[in-house]
Amino acid sequence: MALLTKGAIMSTFEEMLEEMPFDKITVSALVKRSGISPNTFYYHYCDKFALLNEWFGMKLRVIRQDEDEFAGWQKRIKFFFLMCHDNPRLIHHIFDSLSREQLEHYIFEITDKVFISYVRKKAEGKTVSEKKIREIARFYTYAFIGFFLEYIWDDMEEDVDSKVDHLSEMFDRFIESAIQ
Repeated sequence: MALLTKGAIMSTFEEMLEEMPFDKITVSALVKRSGISPNTFYYHYCDKFALLNEWFGMKLRVIRQDEDEFAGWQKRIKFFFLMCHDNPRLIHHIFDSLSREQLEHYIFEITDKVFISYVRKKAEGKTVSEKKIREIARFYTYAFIGFFLEYIWDDMEEDVDSKVDHLSEMFDRFIESAIQ
């Protein structure tokens, strides 16, 4: 029953994100629309930010769900960009409502582990410290955050495949150089 309730809350929340900016969504409107009591909402979430965190977590699990299907970071990033491209209103409603710090935190969560894993793979067989691997991955992550913000500012109109492929070429050259 709890999973059905959380599913109803999450479904209603996503519908509302399509319709209005995140900062305009209220818990009272959400519980009214989803047909649950405020107590039920607060049993599952302490506030709407906790709900947003779980929503981002769900989306992150979708991106990471099948390690074989999304073997390289490029495929995962393309999948992420296509998810954004297919839901522009929802993305703008979140993007326009969150502080830059919150947004960067969510993007960081999505990309950091992916890039650390990728740099580790590229460094296999070479003498590279864990600290160096993390520094290189962090460079990737912050470069990607800028790349993603530019994509959003350009209304997600650029060709995802060519944009990510170009970024991948630059990153791969940088990794090879940084590992040396």
